[in-house]
Amino acid sequence: MIELKNLIGGYGNMTVLNGVSFKIEPATITTIIGPNGAGKSTVFKAIFGLLKVQSGQVLLNGEDVTRSTPAQMLAKGVSYVPQGRNIIPQLSVYHNLEIGGITLKDQSTLSVRIEKVMDRFPILREKQNQQAIVLSGGQQKQLEIARALLLDPKLMLVDEPSIGLSPQLVRETFQSLTGLRDQGVTILMVEQNAKSALALSDFGVVLELGKVRMHEEASSLLNDPRVGQLFLGGAIDGK
Repeated sequence: MIELKNLIGGYGNMTVLNGVSFKIEPATITTIIGPNGAGKSTVFKAIFGLLKVQSGQVLLNGEDVTRSTPAQMLAKGVSYVPQGRNIIPQLSVYHNLEIGGITLKDQSTLSVRIEKVMDRFPILREKQNQQAIVLSGGQQKQLEIARALLLDPKLMLVDEPSIGLSPQLVRETFQSLTGLRDQGVTILMVEQNAKSALALSDFGVVLELGKVRMHEEASSLLNDPRVGQLFLGGAIDGK
């Protein structure tokens, strides 16, 4: 569905991506793991048009979208859920959802789309008239994901969805993502909780110093002793 071909880019005079290349298939979850500073979030910014790429290509269903703006990427079916909290806390849950649909060309469909995403996340329907600030961390993340879904994306870029969440809320958030994958949404995720993320993913990418070191099925990475030692908190199963 999306392919990166030898992406080089960064910030100012600092190059962060040093020839990143990989492709992901439709209706799969792919998790990017790697140490801090590896360029994981920078990959998302390059895909979504938030970072000027020095060279290389981003292909979406075979179309070159390397120079596209965020608005153009949204129109092409790509949504981005950045890390951290990105809601407007003093507005109601429902109004936060309305803002998520502000770029829709046909605003008459917005209320129907909001109803559909609240069907996916019942807690948002229950709390739709409350200020978003009263939501738990996990519920706020559900709100962010639901808001991204309003535009009916084919590809979602999800950056660090588990940050600041309890283990139970992490499980709930990950269950939401697998449910979206099962409904045909392609998900590319950056996640600090590498072991749990790979366990639910179809594929994994190991990024280091702005380069792809490994790109394999997630189960293979989970059982690779090199990955276990470097990124998963020690060797796995005694390896």
